[in-house]
Amino acid sequence: MSTDDFLARFGSPGQRQPDPVAAAQQAMRNPLPKRFYEKAEALEHDGLFHVALDGRTARTPARKPLAVASRAVAQALAAEWQAQEGEIDPARMPMTRLVNSALDGVADQHEAVRAEIVRYAGSDALCYRAGEPHELVERQDQIWNPLIAALEERIGGRFVMAQGVVFAEQPQTVLDAVGKRVAAIPSPVALAGAHNVMTLTGSTILTLALAEGLIDAEAAWAAAHLDEDYQIGIWGQDEEAAERRVLRRKEYDAAVLLLMQG
Repeated sequence: MSTDDFLARFGSPGQRQPDPVAAAQQAMRNPLPKRFYEKAEALEHDGLFHVALDGRTARTPARKPLAVASRAVAQALAAEWQAQEGEIDPARMPMTRLVNSALDGVADQHEAVRAEIVRYAGSDALCYRAGEPHELVERQDQIWNPLIAALEERIGGRFVMAQGVVFAEQPQTVLDAVGKRVAAIPSPVALAGAHNVMTLTGSTILTLALAEGLIDAEAAWAAAHLDEDYQIGIWGQDEEAAERRVLRRKEYDAAVLLLMQG
């Protein structure tokens, strides 16, 4: 499978809305390779941690070594490979898909990926507030305002808030400040994690709050789903939507690990 085919099926860093459900459905329509190894493990070699299959370094779709600077990330990757039974199913390997895209794509397109994260800040979900009902307005204020204030203090800029769907242009000074923080995300692996956190939460603010240690992963996930959870509290949640959310959460957890440890 070529790199383009792999990224088209499982999500590239340039996509604004990765869809793990579509990836799983696509994977089911294609024959899966048989598991050909007994043991997957993380081995240190030449300053990197390699995912080794029976002692041999695994490869990305572009034939690059599946090797990262973080032991924690390499161990998580190896665990995904070890968990495969009978067949190798990329739909159940969110960490591997994301690291593959980082090594094969983000490494050569990091400026474009950084620019995409900054652009997202120009229409961040947390900057658009409900006008009603009162309970939802209060919940947004209570959860989102402290996060935004903490990040504003950290970056030295102030976001513009809007109500409803009317576009509110963010000051260039804020976008420049966001850009400086995004530029500090060190590696292609961490940057790929940041991009996926951003797309899965709809928020550069939440992504940077995580990167800056202002919020933990659970609180960021809850903040991103505040509106959705409010609606679920009123109307309930159907089974298909619940399944999609479980898949998104797995993608999110993988992306957070890369952002924080990559």
